[in-house]
Amino acid sequence: MTQQELARRGALSPLMEEVARKEGVTCDLILKGLAEGSIVLPANIRHTWLSACAIGKGLRTKVNANMGTSADYPDPGKESEKLQAAIKAGADAVMDLSTGGDVRAIRRALLRSCPLPFGTVPIYQAAIQAIERHGSIVDMDVDNLFRVIEEQGEDGVDFITVHCGVTQSAIARLRKQSRVTDVVSRGGAFLLGWMLHHDKENPLYEQYDRLLEIARRFDMTLSLGDGMRPGSLADATDRAQVEELLTLGELVERAREAGVQVMVEGPGHLPMNHIEANVRLEKSLCKEAPFYVLGPLVTDVAAGHDHITGAIGGALAAAAGADFLCYVTPSEHLSLPEPADVREGVIASKIAAHVADIVKGVKGALEWDREMSVARKKLDWEAQARLALDPERVSKVHGERPSTSEACSMCGEYCAMALVEKYLGLSTAKC
Repeated sequence: MTQQELARRGALSPLMEEVARKEGVTCDLILKGLAEGSIVLPANIRHTWLSACAIGKGLRTKVNANMGTSADYPDPGKESEKLQAAIKAGADAVMDLSTGGDVRAIRRALLRSCPLPFGTVPIYQAAIQAIERHGSIVDMDVDNLFRVIEEQGEDGVDFITVHCGVTQSAIARLRKQSRVTDVVSRGGAFLLGWMLHHDKENPLYEQYDRLLEIARRFDMTLSLGDGMRPGSLADATDRAQVEELLTLGELVERAREAGVQVMVEGPGHLPMNHIEANVRLEKSLCKEAPFYVLGPLVTDVAAGHDHITGAIGGALAAAAGADFLCYVTPSEHLSLPEPADVREGVIASKIAAHVADIVKGVKGALEWDREMSVARKKLDWEAQARLALDPERVSKVHGERPSTSEACSMCGEYCAMALVEKYLGLSTAKC
């Protein structure tokens, strides 16, 4: 049985108990969320070395880190470095998006070293195999696509992005929309090309029950991909995007009926004033399914700094109710990220997630900030490093630029808090 099916029977699994302990919430909250589908616990039955992580309503906002080779840079060793960088920086989950080299071997190697929930986009492997065997993505064999999904389930993949909402109806909307950036989803583009070439419906939509059977067998969580997500602010919240979301809402209900865990992916590029409406729309149409957003990026002109634009959008989205942030690195739109980019992306998204958790009232979020404030008042540098989101950087920066006083080298003997304590006779013990 899947975690969702167990929860509906009121049966508490060891994984549910583990996430309840980690989140500091009751087991009843986890059971209720899993049973109704507002929480997912991605945990393939074959990923036995998994450290459990739940995503959804009432829980900490989670952060995913993408990695993976490209045709230009098919180095599996570099991807292993990125995985370790993501884990060390505090990512909650990772996805392998490899499209270069032996993608099957790369996935398996990464997964063996990964205690976090591990995701993939199976159509990438299916498309690569179509090129190798037939010379073209549009010659992709549908049965092979489902074989790839089954293979990844057998490997232990915990969640898969499947672009089931890229339907002929959504493509018709796209044609009429006159977008600036058309389709920016790689998986969505692969499917769109196949559908137009063959003049057929999306096989992931048409054979959705087949997909559900595979997912249920391994308890793989479906992440319903946003193949029609906007790739620029000009295309935000248009008819093609909303058409896809309507379809995904229907597919969420079908997955739940089958006992399959499901979450929904969202945009993309959105101006700040669209973000809350997009979150509310997903929560309404998809019956409170956990919302997994890429960014969102709130401007198109910050190339080289898109981890910042993504963090701004992510904070707003999560504060409005999004549950899972896909990080954005400084190299977004420019190149394959390096391990240092991965680290920066994770930290930026973790800041966004925590900022949102304060607004959401997540247990312990505001208390964490208060502890840091008390440590600052006491000029307790060890505690400040320990409490920081990025302890390594705090220790490094403070240690490289020492002060002759107890305060930092910015203020030194003119530290405002030290002066006020001296002149007003305040005691740090009362903080």
